[in-house]
Amino acid sequence: MSLKKKLIVITLFSLLVTACKSDPDFRFSDQGRFVPAFSAERAFHYIEDQVNFGPRVPNTEAHREAIQYFNRHFRETAGNRSVYVQSFQEVVYGDTLNLYNLVASFAPEKSDRILLAAHWDSRPRGEEDSLNPDLPIPGADDGGSGVGVLMEFANIFAEYDLPIGVDIILFDGEDYGEEGDLDHYFLGSRHWGNNPPVPGYSPRFGILLDMVGGVNATFPKEGYSMRFAPRLVDEIWSIAHEFGHSGLFINERGGMIADDHIIVEQLTGIPMINIIHHRVSPTGEVRFPPYWHTQNDNMDIIDKDVLQAVGDVILELIYNRIPT
Repeated sequence: MSLKKKLIVITLFSLLVTACKSDPDFRFSDQGRFVPAFSAERAFHYIEDQVNFGPRVPNTEAHREAIQYFNRHFRETAGNRSVYVQSFQEVVYGDTLNLYNLVASFAPEKSDRILLAAHWDSRPRGEEDSLNPDLPIPGADDGGSGVGVLMEFANIFAEYDLPIGVDIILFDGEDYGEEGDLDHYFLGSRHWGNNPPVPGYSPRFGILLDMVGGVNATFPKEGYSMRFAPRLVDEIWSIAHEFGHSGLFINERGGMIADDHIIVEQLTGIPMINIIHHRVSPTGEVRFPPYWHTQNDNMDIIDKDVLQAVGDVILELIYNRIPT
């Protein structure tokens, strides 16, 4: 890394180093604070923009266009000095992949912080698609939906003062590995965890959004999330129940799903939970939606009502339930 880049990183994160898990028990309560409105329409538009680039597979033109698009959006909302693109390379299956994590910080003056994340790449193969198993998937829900929600959050964070600092990370290379080869999934979160822009970064907690916009979505309480931060999970699901979304955030124990949140917790110690569309079968098997890893993961399966519910619940948590 050049001296110039090091100075940019220091400028961006110098105020985050002292962040700490000041509330390890994750106590929450209604603070009586104003909560801004979430726009599912805008989030839907951001997902559509991503899909229109084409599958965001590393080393493709769609991938390059997408990171430029994200970079512009977060610089417009967080400010130039609060956005950092972490570029790196990984050799996978004989190919050298050019990868990019994007980090955007909101309310950087606040040392007390939380982390929100999603992966922005899309899968280079659709092995669940019997007709087109070798084609990359559109990734509207699997990747695109979480990013779309975070892009809308960025609009809101830019307009309405936050009670706590929020860092958004878009991880690259989450979905590159072949089926069963977990060593080549989660490339972006592995790199970020092993190469933290600022050593000692320690927010209260993290929330990963993965497949949060699909039709007929259900979000049971993912197993590793309940191990890492059960009170945070329970608070989010309680808010969802209050808001009438108990059919979406179902009060059931979900599967234990390998995802970026595990990598973050293992490498950094940050307790991170995962909101992800899945169900557990009567025999205990994790089942993802029928469009998962197929060509049907397109805009036709994106449900604005699901996006609205997720946005409303997380904004209530951030703006009104965290004691500061």
